[in-house]
Amino acid sequence: MLLFLDIDGTLIPFGATRPYPVYEPLVALPGTAVPAPASPLVSRIDPALGGRLTALGCELVWATTWMDDANSCVAPWLGLPPLSVVEWPDEDEAPGRLHWKTRPLVAWAAGRPFVWVDDEITEADLAWVADHHPGPALPHRVDHRHGLTDADFARVEEWLRTQADA
Repeated sequence: MLLFLDIDGTLIPFGATRPYPVYEPLVALPGTAVPAPASPLVSRIDPALGGRLTALGCELVWATTWMDDANSCVAPWLGLPPLSVVEWPDEDEAPGRLHWKTRPLVAWAAGRPFVWVDDEITEADLAWVADHHPGPALPHRVDHRHGLTDADFARVEEWLRTQADA
């Protein structure tokens, strides 16, 4: 099972009504390097999300405009190994209301089941995935003001359980 992971608005919350929590670098064992955020925005990410994402048991894949910077800036902060990165086509936009990531993610999945967490997923994306992806898929919209929450994890975990039972 693939899990396509966006960063801005998904891991990094924007627009919350309260100040963003700022996390200190992770405590490292003696003799190891302490990951420090390579970008000031990274400190807005809860480092515990790395363990929660790993616990889902999915193959995590960066689906973000951060591209390879996700592996050098965000993955160490989350305690994740380098992940595969979806390479985006040179096209600027998808036709109509379809998000520009939708077609490339379905192509990248190549029929495999996937979860896509992003703050920009629309009803048009849900319909297009349902019509064009032969396998199970959960495009899940995250509220950009808060990023991934317990409710988002609960929804993804519930969907993954239903796939395991199928």
